[in-house]
Amino acid sequence: MTSVEKPAECLDEHLQYLDELRESGATNMFGAAPFLIREFGFSKAVAKKVLVYWMQTFGERHPR
Repeated sequence: MTSVEKPAECLDEHLQYLDELRESGATNMFGAAPFLIREFGFSKAVAKKVLVYWMQTFGERHPR
C-alpha cells in the first residue's frame, strides 16, 4: 500500500481520465495538467497535485 496521501480534490474519475489519456497517447503525461484543467476546471495547483498523485500511485493501481 502506498504512503502517498490522496489529494482531497482527486476522485477515481480523475484517475480514470488520466489512465485513458495515457493510453490515447495524446500527450506526454508530464504535460497532462492542462488536460485536467480543461476537462475538470481545476486550478493549475490542483491539477498538478492530482497528476503527481496519479504518477506516484500508477504502479500500485496497475500491477503487472
